[in-house]
Amino acid sequence: MAPTHGPKPDRAALYTAAQRARRDESVWTLVQGILAPLQFLVFLVSLGLVLRFLLTGAGYEAATVSILVKTGFLYLIMVTGAIWEKVVFGQYLFAPAFFWEDVFSFAVIALHTAYIWALFAGSLDPAGLMVLALAAYFAYVINAGQFLLKLRAARLDMQEPA
Repeated sequence: MAPTHGPKPDRAALYTAAQRARRDESVWTLVQGILAPLQFLVFLVSLGLVLRFLLTGAGYEAATVSILVKTGFLYLIMVTGAIWEKVVFGQYLFAPAFFWEDVFSFAVIALHTAYIWALFAGSLDPAGLMVLALAAYFAYVINAGQFLLKLRAARLDMQEPA
C-alpha cells in the first residue's frame, strides 16, 4: 500500500482563546512557573543525596530531609496547580487538556506519601525508604515530562496561524 501524503490531521489546541487569556492573566501561571523549576532543583539535589546514601551508606539524615523538602514542594505545586486549573479551565483537577497529567500526578503523590507514611511508621529500613523514594522520583520524572510536552504543545499552538 502506498503511503498517503497530505495534511496531517489537526490536533485540538490545548487552550481556547478564553482559556489562554485566563492563563496569561493569572498569577498562578507565574507561581507554577517559579515552583516547577525550584521543585526540579530540589529533586536533583535530593536524588544525589539518596544515591549517595545507597552507594556509600552515608548521609541518611540529609537524604531524608531532602526527600521531605521535595515532597513538600510536590504538595505545594499540586495545590497551586489545582487552583491554576480552576482559574484557567473552571475545574480544580482533571480538565480535559491535563487529564492524564493529573491522573499520573496522583500516582506521584501516592508514592511520595507512601514514603512519608513508611518513614514515620518505621515500616521500612533506611535502604527500603530510599528505594521507595527512587520509585517516587522515577514517577515524578515521567510526570514532569508529561507537563513539559504540554508546555511544548502550548508553544506550538501559539506559532500556528489562527
